[in-house]
Amino acid sequence: MNFIASTFKYKCPRCRKGDLFTKPFDISKPLDMPKRCLHCEQKTEPEPGFYFGAMFLSYLLTAFPLLGIGLGLAFAFDWSMGGIIWALLFIAALTFVKVLRFSRSLWIHLMVKYEAQNV
Repeated sequence: MNFIASTFKYKCPRCRKGDLFTKPFDISKPLDMPKRCLHCEQKTEPEPGFYFGAMFLSYLLTAFPLLGIGLGLAFAFDWSMGGIIWALLFIAALTFVKVLRFSRSLWIHLMVKYEAQNV
């Protein structure tokens, strides 16, 4: 499994076999992660505040696409400002958990090196 597939499938960045999140989806605890990878024992939170950087990734992954959609609705379809805001809120609500999980997965994949011998 390569870097991109591992990131999108929420797999451990070190072995690319263990799962990063405990459940596929739980609205009450969307970011619930095991303490360590079940396959290679890699910590899922290497240090306190580790996922602070993922917050910035989440912002980038959300803000720019929503800006593009909002501008497209305004100029191409001549929507009202209220309609655009409601549409963007709806889209943001639908993608909220997915973007949070993906930004955490991407952040840990950028910070933890893949080790082929753990495969």
